[in-house]
Amino acid sequence: MGSRVSVDDSVRVVVVGAGFGGTAAASLLKSWAIPFVLVDGRDAFHHNVAALRAAVESGFAKKTFISYSVTFGDSFRQGKVVSIDPERQQVLLSDGEELHYSHLILATGSDGPFPGKFNKVIDMESAIQAYEDMVKEIEKSERILVVGGGAAGVEMAAEIKTEYPAKEVILIHSKIALADAELLDSVRQEVKKILLRKGVRLLLSERVSNMQNLTPNRFQKDTVVRTEKGTEVVTDMVILCTGIKINSSAYAAAFGDKMASNGALKVNKHLQLEGYENIYAIGDCADVKEPKMAYHAGLHANVAVTNIINSLTHKPLKTYEPGSLTFLLSMGRNDGVGQVNGYYVGRLLVTIAKSRDLFVSKSWKTMGQTMPS
Repeated sequence: MGSRVSVDDSVRVVVVGAGFGGTAAASLLKSWAIPFVLVDGRDAFHHNVAALRAAVESGFAKKTFISYSVTFGDSFRQGKVVSIDPERQQVLLSDGEELHYSHLILATGSDGPFPGKFNKVIDMESAIQAYEDMVKEIEKSERILVVGGGAAGVEMAAEIKTEYPAKEVILIHSKIALADAELLDSVRQEVKKILLRKGVRLLLSERVSNMQNLTPNRFQKDTVVRTEKGTEVVTDMVILCTGIKINSSAYAAAFGDKMASNGALKVNKHLQLEGYENIYAIGDCADVKEPKMAYHAGLHANVAVTNIINSLTHKPLKTYEPGSLTFLLSMGRNDGVGQVNGYYVGRLLVTIAKSRDLFVSKSWKTMGQTMPS
């Protein structure tokens, strides 16, 4: 990748959303010298794969936010997309600016509760501070309750127990099996074993019933949490790691008829939006049968950008095939489990591959910047 493609003035790719998929796409377009504009509501990329550790370990958050303008210069616009007009090939921003595109890549990602996701539109320094504030709240709390036992919940519980072995950590999950349903049973069993070994208390097939009375991410001594089965848990802090929802607000009005029930966009095997040859959807907002993961967003970006280049150079389009699942769970910096191409991988490999630095150095490299120490 990265040789130049000669294109005429009519070519301009607009990338909406600058998470893992959007930044990967923009970096590829930049390396091919194809004119593009990357649009995001915030001023910095959030490496949210490492967000849970940033909430626990002081000084780590600054490694998880990376300035867009330093990397992309004038090709970056901070703004909110309010509408898309596919007839006129225009993207309208909330400040009134209209961006014309020859090709559009939708990479709007997904939202979920803090600290796993960071959704506020504030500057990078304030975002980093929000994580440092959470570190202090966790420090004050002797007993912490994590709600949700998917990938984020189990990783959160493990991060806290790794940093603070003496704290009482309880994990409530509405199902019996932990982590994601797509994972091998052996992986899900190992997740449970690791948590129990670290001393996390598990409350499985229980659901919190008084959620509306709880203030998450704050130290509040002796908070009583109740479940639908009548269990009472007294805790000092509640952290939500409940599900994510797809960010569809930028495109719902224009492409409502192309949306799956969860808000993702229906795409063909080339990742083109149904009915449009010049519009692509990648990452969490693409309706592809696979788990929503940063790793997949990067693969999608590669296919979309390759297909834009191939369409400009009259070559056949590349197909995206969801492969067998690669999924690594970091269970604190010294432990982990996962699977690669459908095979179980254990602690040593996952610790080396992911748990130590949670791929933060990879994002700094993609963005062409030096990570703060």
